[in-house]
Amino acid sequence: MNFTPPRYTGPAIAAHWVIAALILVAFPLGVYMHELPLSPTKLKLYSYHKWIGITVLLLFVPRILWRITHRPPAPLPMPAWQHRIAEGTHHLLYLLMFLVPLSGWLMSSAKGFQVVYFGVLPLPDLVGKSEDLGDLLKEVHEALNFGLLALVGLHVAGTLKHMIIDKDGTLRRMLPFAK
Repeated sequence: MNFTPPRYTGPAIAAHWVIAALILVAFPLGVYMHELPLSPTKLKLYSYHKWIGITVLLLFVPRILWRITHRPPAPLPMPAWQHRIAEGTHHLLYLLMFLVPLSGWLMSSAKGFQVVYFGVLPLPDLVGKSEDLGDLLKEVHEALNFGLLALVGLHVAGTLKHMIIDKDGTLRRMLPFAK
């Protein structure tokens, strides 16, 4: 296909890849640190994980504002059912980009561990200390993370389908240095 599809804007592309990279670091880090015995290393990794999560949350705000105020390029031709799945997946990804870090912050608050952004900026606790609420929020945070992982997998699978089978230029629309 010799068609050059319309591209996303530079800020949309940058936000997509920066947040994707942060999520792709935070998820395995969370899985890894969870099973470690209590140690200074585990506490340091928890801090890094929280910093990444808060950064995603902070980047989410301008990203969603940009998305609301700047229309994305029109979708490429595809069956209506595929478009609905793609659109639904994107909406759920946006929702989880907000809920996953928020649930982690809530969990930290409930467990009595204040989030200190980059080790210098103490963030307010969002809820009071409560062991039961902390345990519930831990489960919520984990479930949301695995939901996010599944959606990212679906998103990547859709991208690969468009790249390998359809060869329609969908990926080039979001690549930072594509022509």
